[in-house]
Amino acid sequence: MKMNFVGRHMKVFDVVKEMAEKKLSKFNRFFHDDAEMEITFSMPKNAEKVEITIYTDGTTLRAEESSDTFANAIDKAIDALERQIRKNKTRLQKKIKEEGFEIAENDFPDIEEEDLTANIRVKTFSFKPMSVEEAILQMELIGHSFYVFKDADSLETCVVYKRNAGGYGIIVPEIE
Repeated sequence: MKMNFVGRHMKVFDVVKEMAEKKLSKFNRFFHDDAEMEITFSMPKNAEKVEITIYTDGTTLRAEESSDTFANAIDKAIDALERQIRKNKTRLQKKIKEEGFEIAENDFPDIEEEDLTANIRVKTFSFKPMSVEEAILQMELIGHSFYVFKDADSLETCVVYKRNAGGYGIIVPEIE
């Protein structure tokens, strides 16, 4: 697996890279060599934060954790990624087994697959074109962390959301 190290407003030292490579090498058993892992290090507000994103043939796994040291943050992120893999084990195997993701039966023997369709609540709402600013206002008014809307300029379905780091983000579809 290819690992890319990124330092956000900081330099990532070789000692930290080596430690991360050693800890993250356990994911090599799940993914083929063409998978990519991006590890981003940052130091917001007197904490050490690690973001790990794994890209493999159309599937993305991501974990973001903060702690007092990068080693502890990486350990927490590894645990979060393993929980994602464990929780979605059967679905992931069915979806992309041939495409680069392998989970042996004995990797997580004690976990039952969760029925994802058992607890779905359906909501409907009117869908009118609006600006991004109006969508943010609507999101704030209803007290949600995201809002789906039709962009008035492009007529595309978009999503605005509150970012953990503050501010807002927008998800715009890419037409292939």
